[in-house]
Amino acid sequence: MLRELVRRVQGILLKPREEWIKIKEEFFPLFSQLFSSYVLILAAIPPVIRFLANLLYGGFRKPYSGWSWNVAGKNFLFSIVTYIFSLIVVYVIGRIINVLAPIFSSRRSNINSLKLAVYSLTPYWIGGLLYLAPRTGWILRYLVALYGIYILYSGFAASLMETPKEKVLKYLIASGILAIVLIAGVEIILRTLFAVWGVLRVA
Repeated sequence: MLRELVRRVQGILLKPREEWIKIKEEFFPLFSQLFSSYVLILAAIPPVIRFLANLLYGGFRKPYSGWSWNVAGKNFLFSIVTYIFSLIVVYVIGRIINVLAPIFSSRRSNINSLKLAVYSLTPYWIGGLLYLAPRTGWILRYLVALYGIYILYSGFAASLMETPKEKVLKYLIASGILAIVLIAGVEIILRTLFAVWGVLRVA
């Protein structure tokens, strides 16, 4: 299973056009199968690495008082919450892509729209490894995540939603903007709530 996961990640990142052809032909009888074999694993990378980065770089220290189990616990809780919401977000993005399909003369498909959402978010999840880079990690992560737009474009171009060529770009722009707004909005809201509730110390 791990070998297949690594192969798929390499394929979608390095040769997305070729990989989409393979993905298009794959059949997942249940959403849970795609989630369990791919999403649950990769979506865990950003929160786990962010937590470890805070541990390595002194993120769990209170000013003038050193290590704090309280701060560490709050960060751990934040990691769990963001992980859960990341699973919800990828599903919602898939639904958005599916709902938009008729507008762009495309064919609705629950499983193919979910495939587009899942695999286009691969750079976003893998980019979580960059949290290990001091100070600039979060910026680098979001720059890498932008590559997901090209992967999403390649998926539309591979006709996963049977989109006419002249409408692929418009479909991409609409889906991409909504996905970015959703991802950014959820993260901003979670950080704000944790800050207001005093559950997470925001530097």
